[in-house]
Amino acid sequence: MALIGNLRQRPVRRLAQLYLGLVLYGVSMALMIRSTLGLDPWDVFHQGLSKRTGLSFGTVTIAVGALVLLLWIPLRQRPGLGTVSNVVVIGLVVDATLALLPTGGPLGVRIALLSTGIVANGAATGLYLGARLGPGPRDGLMTGFVARRPGRSVRLVRTVIEVTVLALGWLLGGKVGVGTVAYALAIGPLAQLFIPLFAVPDAAPDDAAPSPGSPAPVAPAG
Repeated sequence: MALIGNLRQRPVRRLAQLYLGLVLYGVSMALMIRSTLGLDPWDVFHQGLSKRTGLSFGTVTIAVGALVLLLWIPLRQRPGLGTVSNVVVIGLVVDATLALLPTGGPLGVRIALLSTGIVANGAATGLYLGARLGPGPRDGLMTGFVARRPGRSVRLVRTVIEVTVLALGWLLGGKVGVGTVAYALAIGPLAQLFIPLFAVPDAAPDDAAPSPGSPAPVAPAG
């Protein structure tokens, strides 16, 4: 599979924006984890697997991302530099940030961690998707399934996938709580705010239209 994404236009900005977004995404995940108030569906799943396997949260995130990326093959999705980088960078950053952040704390501090994490996650979404160098593996799974079955809506497919991983993660011991609900309510509007704000202008003609692997303007799951 050939990588998608055209770096002939604004390569410095696009690469800087991509990796800034991925680093910020990993930091935002760590903030939400340390809040202990609940995680988004995919991170509930990652946390549950981490508890069951003894592997670090970041290692599990990388492993799941790589496995999801393999599912792109039958869906005929093409990864981009951003897709491959997503698999590796976010997991490394979340582990590094967790090592620096203390566990626990007063409720007010944990609420602040959760709120900051959710907003930062929305900004990170806008940064790395706005670079137009490929969606994350989990978003590509969703959009690839819709592309193969045009009668299914993106919203329906996204809901089914996220409810499934949320249920599995909860059964494995992942944290579901008020943060899970807050993320679900806030991430859509935040993504709609930040994606246009950070979209790199003046795309080349072959990069102007969304590629088959590009997601709709919705929040990625890492």
